[in-house]
Amino acid sequence: MHSIDALDRLRLVRTESVGPITYRRLLDRFETPSDALAALPDLARMGGRSAPLRVPTEADVEREFAALTRLGGEFLFLGGSKYPAYLAELPDAPPVLAVLGDASLLSARSIGIIGARNASGNGLRFAEQLAAELAGSLAIVSGLARGIDAAAHEGAMRTGRTVAVIAGGLDVPYPPENADLQKRIAEAGAVVAEAPLGTAPIARHFPKRNRIIAGLTLGLVVVEAAARSGTLLTARLANEAGREIFAVPGAPLDPRSKGGNELIRQGAHLTETAADVLSALPATIGARGKSLPGFSEGAPAWASPPDSAAVIAAARRDAPALLGAEGLDVDELARRCQLSMAAMQAVILELELGGLVETHHSGRVMPGQDL
Repeated sequence: MHSIDALDRLRLVRTESVGPITYRRLLDRFETPSDALAALPDLARMGGRSAPLRVPTEADVEREFAALTRLGGEFLFLGGSKYPAYLAELPDAPPVLAVLGDASLLSARSIGIIGARNASGNGLRFAEQLAAELAGSLAIVSGLARGIDAAAHEGAMRTGRTVAVIAGGLDVPYPPENADLQKRIAEAGAVVAEAPLGTAPIARHFPKRNRIIAGLTLGLVVVEAAARSGTLLTARLANEAGREIFAVPGAPLDPRSKGGNELIRQGAHLTETAADVLSALPATIGARGKSLPGFSEGAPAWASPPDSAAVIAAARRDAPALLGAEGLDVDELARRCQLSMAAMQAVILELELGGLVETHHSGRVMPGQDL
């Protein structure tokens, strides 16, 4: 039997239009997940939504809990004692993680090792050897993709333990050829997913997975990456979160070396041995993850903002059109709407639930899919 609080949290997570940042805003504003759920219809209506939000029933999430338990997994909720502290610092940290294996490994001192799917033979050997040498003192985190990721997981399991972060549900191995590897990692380490069970990974799920890899680790090692790749996106996310960036140099004529070589030019640690990583990896994260601009730490001033009802109503109407294709920083949006930050945050929450805006992890407010 699961607590009402846990059921309500999962219902809130799985509600239509409630992403990680919206979830956090709701729990900032309302005392309990139950109160937040009760407020959703009115908030979405004020945000311009005509059709009701799709909110899972208690029976729906009970079934999801039961299915994960049968699989041998557990949920970790943001704010809970077992949720990894470094990941929680990201402004768009997943509200819930599903974990198979040893959940405590997500809080261990760790390093990410990622790279190209179409890796060279030398790149694969280097990633596996580096992971094996580092796994004696660090957990190795990667994304279970073919190529460098798989090699890093294999190397880590020779001498220590590894965490695989996947883009789909825990019961949907991807790529299929790594199904056995995923099973072995779940038995000897941990497999982590943000998506619900049954979710097949699609392109938009991978950036979400990448930010989890970045958020769990003290640093990230890039072994082969094209100039435009998901690997470099993960490195950028890690850098924004204050993690150390390491890159393995490669031959200038190999396109798989372009990304890593460019990271080195930008200041990443040149990495040829495990010692290069261990000597530069901090004991803890020095520059903590960036706070979402306008996102309160502690109790925000939601109640009685010093803004008239007419000005707030005008902001609800005008804010989506002010964004443009590239969006606006929340403080700039507040200035243009002539609202206090507290009132602007309240309006953004309503518009998010209405499907008219979305908030990027950097705090930039973007047009929503329904705009």
